[in-house]
Amino acid sequence: MARSFHVLDVFTDRPLEGNPLAVVLDAEGLDDAAMLAITREFNLSETVFVLPPDDPVNSAKIRIFTPGGELPFAGHPTVGTAALLAELRAPSHIANGVIIALEEKIGLIHVEVQRRRGGVPRAVFALPKLSENLNIDLDPVLVAKALGLDPLDFGFGAHGLSVWSAGVPYSMVPVKDLATIARARVADREAWHAAFAKAGREGVFIYTRETVKPENHVHARMFWPAAGVPEDPATGSAVAAFSGVAATCELPEDGTHQLIIEQGFEMGRPSLIALDLDVRAGRLVGAAIGGSAVRISEGKLYV
Repeated sequence: MARSFHVLDVFTDRPLEGNPLAVVLDAEGLDDAAMLAITREFNLSETVFVLPPDDPVNSAKIRIFTPGGELPFAGHPTVGTAALLAELRAPSHIANGVIIALEEKIGLIHVEVQRRRGGVPRAVFALPKLSENLNIDLDPVLVAKALGLDPLDFGFGAHGLSVWSAGVPYSMVPVKDLATIARARVADREAWHAAFAKAGREGVFIYTRETVKPENHVHARMFWPAAGVPEDPATGSAVAAFSGVAATCELPEDGTHQLIIEQGFEMGRPSLIALDLDVRAGRLVGAAIGGSAVRISEGKLYV
C-alpha cells in the first residue's frame, strides 16, 4: 500500500530551519511496531501518523512517535500536522483562519491555523493540560556531571532545578548565560539516567534569559537521548511545561503575556516558539503555543 507523507519544518517560516517533522497520511492498518519502525526510518525527532477521528466531527486522530517510542502529546507535531491538514483540506479558507481538531492521546486539541497573504501557515493551540510542578528534587552534582557543567552554573533569580509537566515531564535546568548553555551536552549517559530518570522521562530543557536575538525572551536547548533525540531544534511540549516555571518564578501581573522562546540555534536550526500566558489572581489559568510551519517535501511510503 502506498501512503502519502509530507515533511515540514516547524516553528520557523523559512525552509531548512526549525524542527523537521514527518507526517504520514492514510496510516490505517499500521500497528505500533510498524509506526515505530517508520519513525526510525525517517530518523527525525518526531513522526506523526494520521488516522480517521474517533468522532467524525473532528479533523483527525493522530499518534506521535519519537525514535524511542510514543508520546501522548507534543508541540511541533501538533503545529505541523494542523498546518498541513489546513493547507490540504481547506486551502480556500486558510487565509481567514480555520480550526483543525486533533484527537491526541492527551485529549482533543483545537488548533487555529491562518496564513496571511504571501506567508506560511501559522498554528496556535491552547494547552490541553496546564503545567504542574512534579515536586521532584534534582541532585545538582549529578545534573552537572550529566551535562558537563558545574553546579554553580545553575539558577538565576527565583529559577532553580525542577521538574514540570503539561502532559510530558521535563527536567528544567536554568543557567546563567549563553556561554554556559553553549557548553551543555550529553556528557555522561550513566549520570544522565541517574540524574533524570526519577522525572519519569529523561528529557531535559535548559534555558537562560540571555538571548541571541534581543527581541526574544528565553534561549533554550533540549536533550533527550533515551528517546533517540540527542538534541531537539524546537520542543513545544517542553515549552508547555515551561509555562508553569515562567508563571511561578517570574510572577507576571494579571493579564495575558507572550514570551518568545528561541531554540535550535546551536544546531544551525533556529526556531521560534510563541508561549502565551493567561494569569488571573496571580495564577496561571491558561496557556497557548504558537508557531509557523513550512512544507519541505512529500512522497509515498510503500509499507
